[in-house]
Amino acid sequence: MAHRLPLFPLDVVLFPGSLLPLHIFEPRYRTLLADVLSGDRRFGVVPLGEDGGPPAAGVVGTTALLRATHALPDGRSNIVVSGESRFQVREYLEEEVPYPTALVEPYEDEPGNPEGELLGDRLPELTRLAERCADALRGLTDDPLDPEWASDPARLTFQIAALIGLDRDFKHRFLGMRSAAHRAVLLLELLPGIASDLEGRASIRRGARRNGTGGSHPDIALHERPRPAPRRWPPSSRPGGCGPERRSWWPTRPTGSPPTRPPRGWPSCRGPARR
Repeated sequence: MAHRLPLFPLDVVLFPGSLLPLHIFEPRYRTLLADVLSGDRRFGVVPLGEDGGPPAAGVVGTTALLRATHALPDGRSNIVVSGESRFQVREYLEEEVPYPTALVEPYEDEPGNPEGELLGDRLPELTRLAERCADALRGLTDDPLDPEWASDPARLTFQIAALIGLDRDFKHRFLGMRSAAHRAVLLLELLPGIASDLEGRASIRRGARRNGTGGSHPDIALHERPRPAPRRWPPSSRPGGCGPERRSWWPTRPTGSPPTRPPRGWPSCRGPARR
């Protein structure tokens, strides 16, 4: 049955059964929050339209139930909502309020799903893949993520879709699918690759945390190049010195061979000029 619902157009997707934190700062949505708090604590989350306002009629959204609110001194608020059920906007209402309102009707999965048996047989596999994603996300975010998977197959598909990082437009299309089996089959195709990617990133993050901590690696042998011993010069033959001791240190030359020059960089050690 159609009913009135205040709407909050957002650039995010709220799935049934998932939580969503929001920061309320615009005056019109401050008014919406005040009206919701004085009523049944519910409003609708819909995608943004092309002009940044409400979308066209016929769009699918999710009813949000206000779970917690924290008012800030300047009038802004931080709230947490949970997704309840899907709805479809039938028509917008002209009311003297600054936020959009609409007449909405329930949007449920189609009855008599012929793929129900397939969904039931593959639910354990779907849950196992979802748990792999949740375990990898715990390593990536340091968040004690421990979801309690829904027993209802339809709710489970939305719970998994909210957990993994999917494109916003894809999430909107996923929210509008009216077959739990179709959603499950789609997730079974996507989750193996997503789980592997998340696990790889979590492994890299764990390795990066150990950088510079001096952890032992017994399977890696470290070989250092031996450092050459420092060259020791005769006391009177160091660079810059001069004298007969230094000249005697130079190698003697056989008769008839060209004269031996001192090493490069040494000053010349010539005696007094002959007259």
